[in-house]
Amino acid sequence: MKVKIAALYLPLVGIILDALPQLYDFTAVSGKSRTSGSDEEQDGPSAINQNVALAIAGNHFNLKTSGTMLSSLPYKQYNMLNADTTRNLMICFLWIMKNADQSLIRKWIADLPSMQLNRILDLLFICVSCFEYKGKQSSDKVSTQVLQKSRDVKARLEEALLRGEGARGEMMRRRTPGNDRFPGLNENLRWKKEQTHWRQANEKSDKTKAELDQEALISGNLATEANLIILDMQENIIQASSALDCKDSLLGGVLRVLVNSLSCDQSTTYLTHCFATLRALIAKFGDLLFEEEVEQCADLCQRVLHHCSSSMDTTRSQACATLYLLMRFSFGATSNFARVKMQVTMSLASLVGKAPDFNEEHLRRSLRTILAYSEEDTAMQTTPFPTQVEELLCNLNSILYDTVKMREFQEDPEMLMDLMYRIAKSYQTSPDLRLTWLQNMAEKHTKKKCYTEAAMCLVHAAALVAEYLSMLEDHSYLPVGSVSFQNISSNVLEESAVSDDTLSPDEDGVCSGRYFTESGLVGLLEQAAELFSTGGLYETVNEVYKLVIPILEAHRDFRKLTSTHDKLQKAFDNIINKDHKRMFGTYFRVGFYGSKFGDLDEQEFVYKEPAITKLPEISHRLEGFYGQCFGAEFVEVIKDSTPVDKTKLDPNKAYIQITFVEPYFDEYEMKDRVTYFEKNFNLRRFMYTTPFTLEGRPRGELHEQYRRNTVLTTMHAFPYIKTRISVIQKEEFVLTPMEVAIEDMKKKTLQLAVAINQEPPDAKMLQMVLQGSVGATVNQGPLEVAQVFLAEIPADPKLYRHHNKLRLCFKEFIMRCGEAVEKNKRLITADQREYQQELKKNYNKLKENLRPMIERKIPELYKPIFRVESQKRDSFHRSSFRKCETQLSQGS
Repeated sequence: MKVKIAALYLPLVGIILDALPQLYDFTAVSGKSRTSGSDEEQDGPSAINQNVALAIAGNHFNLKTSGTMLSSLPYKQYNMLNADTTRNLMICFLWIMKNADQSLIRKWIADLPSMQLNRILDLLFICVSCFEYKGKQSSDKVSTQVLQKSRDVKARLEEALLRGEGARGEMMRRRTPGNDRFPGLNENLRWKKEQTHWRQANEKSDKTKAELDQEALISGNLATEANLIILDMQENIIQASSALDCKDSLLGGVLRVLVNSLSCDQSTTYLTHCFATLRALIAKFGDLLFEEEVEQCADLCQRVLHHCSSSMDTTRSQACATLYLLMRFSFGATSNFARVKMQVTMSLASLVGKAPDFNEEHLRRSLRTILAYSEEDTAMQTTPFPTQVEELLCNLNSILYDTVKMREFQEDPEMLMDLMYRIAKSYQTSPDLRLTWLQNMAEKHTKKKCYTEAAMCLVHAAALVAEYLSMLEDHSYLPVGSVSFQNISSNVLEESAVSDDTLSPDEDGVCSGRYFTESGLVGLLEQAAELFSTGGLYETVNEVYKLVIPILEAHRDFRKLTSTHDKLQKAFDNIINKDHKRMFGTYFRVGFYGSKFGDLDEQEFVYKEPAITKLPEISHRLEGFYGQCFGAEFVEVIKDSTPVDKTKLDPNKAYIQITFVEPYFDEYEMKDRVTYFEKNFNLRRFMYTTPFTLEGRPRGELHEQYRRNTVLTTMHAFPYIKTRISVIQKEEFVLTPMEVAIEDMKKKTLQLAVAINQEPPDAKMLQMVLQGSVGATVNQGPLEVAQVFLAEIPADPKLYRHHNKLRLCFKEFIMRCGEAVEKNKRLITADQREYQQELKKNYNKLKENLRPMIERKIPELYKPIFRVESQKRDSFHRSSFRKCETQLSQGS
C-alpha cells in the first residue's frame, strides 16, 4: 500500500528539487534563509518550471532536460519558504524515497545527469541539518519562554487599546497598505481568538513533562530515520556515479553530506551505519578522495576524531576503525601519509580548543585502540607504517596533554609558555600550525613586555618560512633556509625541515598562508627588528636587516630601503650612546622538589628575569604563586644553594630552591666576547658558587674557606623563545682556600682594570672600587689574604704553583691600584684633595706591607726541570762518516 501511495506522490520530488533555491536554509548560523531574512511566506504568483509541469502530467522524474531553473531567476521573481513549510516538504521527500519502489528509485538516479545528482546532494545536505536532533527541553525552560512571549503580546495589546482608536479606526489602519507600525498585531490577533498567541501559549504551557519527553523521543526517532534514508540515497548515488565520467564532483558532494551529518547530533544507530559507509567509500574511492578532496578530508578527520572522544563505546570503536582505515589507505596510496598526519594533528588542535563536549580520557582510549590496530595489522608489519602510526599517536598524546594543561596554568606565565612551546614543537611537521603557535607565543611575550623573547619567536617563524620558501624558489637574494639565521640566534637551526615527515609545499598544498611568501617573510623580520630595538638588542637589529635588505633590493623597493637604513642608523647610534647603560636580563637557577610539583619534581631551570631583579623579588613571586596553588603552609623556599637531599625533605611539602647565577665563559671564549652585548647574548653556561668549610659551616676563616663552583649548561641559548630553559648538564669544581683567594684577587684586579679603562671615565665608580681595594677598614681584604697565604712558603710542594700564582696576582693587583690612584688624581675636584691624599697614603702602606711577600720567590719553581750538560764540539773525538767508511773498506 505504501509503495502505491509513494508512486502517487512521485511528481512532488521534481517540484521539491526545482524549488531548492526557495527552501529555508537550516545550515545558516543565524537560522535564517540563505537569500532572504524573512521567515514568512511572501504573497504573489510563483513560476512553475516546465519539468514540474511534465511531472504533474504524469511523466515521472523526467528531469534530464533543464528548463529555466528557479536558481537562475532574479531574487524578486520567486518567494522563500519558511522553516515549517520546508520541513514538511523534506518529510514528504524522505517518505517517498523510503517507501517508493527501490528499483525505480535506483533506475531514476542512474538516468539522471550529474547536475541533477548534485542538486539531490544539495537537498540531502539541507535535510541533514533540518532533522538534527536538538535535545530534550525541560518543561521549566518551555514555560519561561511561553510566559515571556505572553507578556510581549499583552504589552502590544495594551498599547493598541491605549491609543484611543476604536474598532473602525483599527480596521482602517489594517487595510492601509504598508502600515506596519505594529507588526506584531495582525488581524488574527483581534478577530480570531482561537489563533492568537495567548491560546497557543496556554496550550503549550499545559504540556506535562511526560508529554515533553514523548516529543523528544519522537524527535530523536525522526532524526535517526531521516538520516538513515539520506544515507541510503547517498549509497544509491555512489553506485550510479561509478558509470559517470564526473564522479569526482559527485563523490565530493557525498563526502560533504556525510561530514555534515557527522557534525550534527546523531544517534548511535545512525553513526554505526554512517561510519560503515565512510569506510566503504574510502576503500573504493580513496585515491580520488585524497587527491581531489583535500579540504573535505581535513574536515572528515576532524569529525571522526571528535567522535573518538565520544562517551559511547560503540561510537568510539566505529570512529577508531574509520580513522585507522583512513591512515592505512593514505599510506598505501602514497607510501607516506604525511598529509593525513598533518590533518589529524590540526584537527586535534581545533577539537581541544573549541569542542565543548570534548573528553580527554575517552580520546586517549581511542588512541590506544588505534595503536592496537596498527600492532595487530599483520599485512603492514613489514612496512614503516606501524612506526609512523606510533609516532603520530605519541605526538597526539603530547599535544592533548599540553593543551589540556594550558587551561590549568593560565596564571603561571613560565609553565604556560612551556606548554605553548611544546605544542609548537609537536607541530614541527605542520608548518602552518607551528607558525601560528609561534605568533601566539610572541603575542603573549609582548603583553608581558618580554620584547626580546617575542622577537625571537618571530625570528623562528621567519626561519620556518625561509626553510619552505627555499624549497619553492631558488633565488640568490632569499635566505638559504634557517642556516642563514645563525648570526641572530644559534637556536634557529631547530626550524630546519630535515624530517622524513616534512611536507613538500608544492605537492601537498601546505604553507598556503599569507606569511609563506617573500612579503610575509619580510614582514616577520621587520616585526622582529622592531621588537629587538624595543628590547635594547640593537646589534641584533643589524643582523635581521642583513636578511631583509637583499630582498628589498631585488624588488627595487627603494622606499622601504630608505626607512630600513634609517632604522639601522638609529640602532647604531643607540649602540654608541647607550653601550654600557643598557641592562640585560638577570638569571636565576630554580629547582623544584616535591611530588606536589608533578612533572616539575627534581627539575632545574635557568630563569631569565628583567634587569636588576633581586633574589627576594623572584623568591617572593614564586613562593606566592605556588602558595596559592598548594597552600602557603605547604610551600617552602630553600635559602641556600647547597645540594638538596630529598630524603630530608617533608614529602607533603613543595620546596623551591632559588640561586643567583652569572654567565660563565671559558678563557678562549672571552677573546671573541669583547663588547658588553656579546657578554650578555647567546648564553648557555651559567655559574653559581657555594661557600663551605670541611666542618659543615658555610663560612669560616680564610685558611678554611672552600668554595664549590657549579657550572650549569642549558638546553638552548638565551635569549630564546621562552624565559626559562631546562638545565641539561651540571659540573662541579671544588676550590681549595688558596684557589679561592686566587679567584677573589683576579676578580678585584679585573674590576680595577674595567674602572680604569672605562670611557668616558666614571670617578664615582673608580673611587668605589679603590676604596674596596686599598681602604684601611676592609675586612678580610687583600692584606689579610696575603698575610694568610703568602707569609710563609707552604710545606706541601703541591701548593707551590698556587702560591706563586697568588703572588703574581698580588703583583698585578698592586700595579692596578697604583694606576687607579693616579687616574683618580686627574679626575678629582679641588674639594676631594684630602680624600685623594688618604687614598695615596693607604695605597703606599699596602704596597710596603705586600712588598716582601710579593718579592719572595720559591727557589724550587725556578730550577730547570732537567739539566742539560754542555759539551765542547770536538771533531777529534768523533768519527766522521768518511773515516768510518775508510775503516770498513780496509777491514774488508
